[in-house]
Amino acid sequence: MIENKLQIIETVVIIGLYFILKYIASKIINKVGKKFAYPRIRVNMVNKMVNGILFIVLTGIALFIWGVDQDQLVYFTTTLLTVVGIAFFAQWSIISNITSTLIIYFSHPVRVGDAITVLDKDYQIEGRITDISIFFLTLKTAEDEEITMPSNVFMQKLIKKKGTKKKVK
Repeated sequence: MIENKLQIIETVVIIGLYFILKYIASKIINKVGKKFAYPRIRVNMVNKMVNGILFIVLTGIALFIWGVDQDQLVYFTTTLLTVVGIAFFAQWSIISNITSTLIIYFSHPVRVGDAITVLDKDYQIEGRITDISIFFLTLKTAEDEEITMPSNVFMQKLIKKKGTKKKVK
């Protein structure tokens, strides 16, 4: 009975710790997003990823608190990771696009609103970046056509940046 009370207290502490860490991480991510003028959608995506990682780690700790057999937990986790790994390998292009989008968000010199030319040996695509989503980058051409390009393809092309269109708030 005393052990259950201790487990309940520890679980409450873990839940409280989750919300505190979530709050702190959110403040830091928002501050960095403001400092570097990242679009709000980027900041929200990073917040979701960090919250997911925090949730997984603290859920694992809670499972240990409640006495889940470590051998069974490790067996379950490795089995789950193996299945997820195989699924990710089968869907490598999706993972490639997600990774490319993160690189575009944080390291690529283009932003939403920039006029660019995608240089290709067969043809060039000129347009203004209207959206960078998790899988695609969207361009709007001078002819008012919308072109979507997978993020991983965008990362492999030479890009000529023309200028930035100021956003009206």
